[in-house]
Amino acid sequence: MFDLVIRHATLPDGRKDIDIGIKDGRILAVEHNLPDAGEATINALGNLASPPFVDAHFHMDSTLSLGQPRLNQSGTLLEGIALWGELKPHLTQEAIMERALRYCDWAVARGLLAIRSHVDVCDPRLLAVDALIEVKKRVAPYLDLQLVAFPQDGYFRSANAVKLLRSALERGVEVVGGIPHFERTMADGAASVRALCELAADRGLMVDMHCDESDDPMSRHIETLAAETQRLGMQGRVTGSHLTSMHSMDNYYVSKLIPLMAEAGVAAIANPLINITIQGRHDTYPKRRGMTRVPELMAAGIPVAFGHDCVMDPWYAMGSGDMLEVAGMALHVGQMTGQDAMRACFAAVTETPAKILHLDGYGLEPGCHADLVILDAGDPVEAIRLKAPRLKVLRRGRVVAEGPGGAMRLDLPDRMPEVTFRHQKT
Repeated sequence: MFDLVIRHATLPDGRKDIDIGIKDGRILAVEHNLPDAGEATINALGNLASPPFVDAHFHMDSTLSLGQPRLNQSGTLLEGIALWGELKPHLTQEAIMERALRYCDWAVARGLLAIRSHVDVCDPRLLAVDALIEVKKRVAPYLDLQLVAFPQDGYFRSANAVKLLRSALERGVEVVGGIPHFERTMADGAASVRALCELAADRGLMVDMHCDESDDPMSRHIETLAAETQRLGMQGRVTGSHLTSMHSMDNYYVSKLIPLMAEAGVAAIANPLINITIQGRHDTYPKRRGMTRVPELMAAGIPVAFGHDCVMDPWYAMGSGDMLEVAGMALHVGQMTGQDAMRACFAAVTETPAKILHLDGYGLEPGCHADLVILDAGDPVEAIRLKAPRLKVLRRGRVVAEGPGGAMRLDLPDRMPEVTFRHQKT
């Protein structure tokens, strides 16, 4: 009856001793005491079986480029942007693809099977766009890669960015991005939000903007993004990423802003590892935490996901593609230590970003794709606490990675046979 049965699993919602029956790459049954599948049986031994991790915000065109052309000595956002500008003229499509494919190997071994990556469209050659479109095709059998056309240097501020962004969409990039706080004026930033939302609405695309990645409490482009979402009828298709200026806004203004976002159906993505290291750099003490108001956004019913943002690139020298590290940092910096809050942090790297990305067939219910990860943990809270090893990773009902400890064996088309997380080198 089944191609594979996973026995004695604990699910994120607390159900225990559950069997998962898989047929033709989809989940057919989730219940107790399913019929045996003979040798095609995995005993989860009471460990947590979760839908795969989802990274709602990443930059794959720059990942693993640490040290090229030099290291970020200050660790600041502006030096990172300057470094990326120095590196761009020397990029090749082959180098971008090689680094991106290597990162996708890391991701699969970590149970991360869906990534939304922003791709810089301000290079006149659109090298990164072409590279990541090809990577998207190559990894499709084992990882969902969603691309955002990102005008890194400003939609209006950068010469030809308007034309280049449209070209990126025509080549197959499927989400419209922006960076309004990096335009030369607040008015230009608001105008870029309007223009980009109209472009997305005309083409039936989703929007995900770097919005108010600043310590400036007057950086309020999320307000414009919410208003444009309502005006254009784009509820459920628009996301504001970073939103760090909210950590500096006064409570009265936020009491107006958050209901506006909720009414507009705008989602939020925080990037805790990067937000807390990049923001607050001008502070002495008291020193701002940097991350947006995650608990308050969640309390208002706004979908909130967490992204890794960067791994070993000009902006962030750390990282390994572990979304449990991302969830753990958000939990701590957001002081989200209640039981429900900790589980919400797990959901922010699994089911919530899956909804934001509109992933088809995601979940652990009958009819969903048989994509899941078995973790060496008894529940989501323990998984975050231990950064639990991934015991098995399945894609469409097939084991694509397995092995306890620091090494994972991969079974991917034309990819590396092994990924080791001890002493990683680029």
